[in-house]
Amino acid sequence: MKKLIVLTAVAVVALASPAWAGQCPKLAKQIEDASGNRFDATAADAKVKVVQVKKLHGEGKHADSEKAAKATLAKLGVK
Repeated sequence: MKKLIVLTAVAVVALASPAWAGQCPKLAKQIEDASGNRFDATAADAKVKVVQVKKLHGEGKHADSEKAAKATLAKLGVK
């Protein structure tokens, strides 16, 4: 019984991980779109942060990547 529970939990995490990973590139694109034609300090900071977001995504740190992206979008005024 315990094996079944553990295997079910592993399967759920394995199937859900790609869905979580899919948010990072979308959020990075939103940052790039929102800061693309701006030349203020906030946009300059956002352009640096988007590199960090992509790096975290590449390292598999999707929660950190998403958190950084959402904070950056908030600074840009994107909801």
